[in-house]
Amino acid sequence: MNPDFLVPLIPIVAIVAFAVVRIARLRATRPESASADVAARLEALERGVEGLQQELAETHERLDFAERLLSKAREERRIGS
Repeated sequence: MNPDFLVPLIPIVAIVAFAVVRIARLRATRPESASADVAARLEALERGVEGLQQELAETHERLDFAERLLSKAREERRIGS
């Protein structure tokens, strides 16, 4: 069996191992539970993002409506010409 096919895999395995070690170290140093202040700020941030998502959805609906009206007007002008 020829081990030449393993040579390109060595850097890939090294990169993956390095990433796994980094992630393990980050998780080990991360606090187990967030403080009450951080939790409250996170909840407020989540509510803000949900509000922005709702506004974005409403804006998309309005844009779709306006595009339909414009395309209908163009179609009527093209047929009327």
